Amino acid sequence: MFRGFKITIVIPAYNEGKRIGEVLSKIPDFVDEVIVVDDGSTDNTSEVAKSFGATVVRLERNSGKGAALREGVKKANGDIIVLMDADGQHDPREIPKLLEPIIQGKADFVIGKRIIKKGKRPLIRKLSNWITSTLISLKVGEMIEDSQSGFRAIKRGFIPEITSNRYEVETEVLIKAKRLGARIIEVPISTRYDVETGHFKFIDIIRFLKALIKS
Repeated sequence: MFRGFKITIVIPAYNEGKRIGEVLSKIPDFVDEVIVVDDGSTDNTSEVAKSFGATVVRLERNSGKGAALREGVKKANGDIIVLMDADGQHDPREIPKLLEPIIQGKADFVIGKRIIKKGKRPLIRKLSNWITSTLISLKVGEMIEDSQSGFRAIKRGFIPEITSNRYEVETEVLIKAKRLGARIIEVPISTRYDVETGHFKFIDIIRFLKALIKS
């Protein structure tokens, strides 16, 4: 419990056996439930997650981040759902930064706005995030600086139905939550890019545009 609110963390993971243990070891004690969705990994991701006490949902084949989040959210019991990546980009010790605005009644949806601490964000990521954030800001009618950040906290009532399967899920959830009336704010969080992350492809831009139009 965090100030009377039950907290669930949902972590999609694909072949993150080497890194997910470090992530799980840093999760604050107040977290009530940790759900790791093993997205068809071929390594020991599930075994490592279980060894840290996480509830593991395993997908038989690799289906994408959106599909993993969809399954994880279905299992979540928390009043507030925290979404984060498994590769070590995000620091779980910063979870309270995301929760505070919701607990204080100032927001329903909090995005961790990334401040690079280690490594360098690839140019394609910088460009794509600027373009997507600009378009999403126009769509929702307010400025969102880091629309593609995967480190988020959302009050249960504003978790929308997830239909997308891959990276466009960030866009879909944000737009649909706004449509549900969510008050959205961003808080700065540290991010490291000296670890391997998901591979962004041109097809993901196409998927983003489709999600932007459909959501």
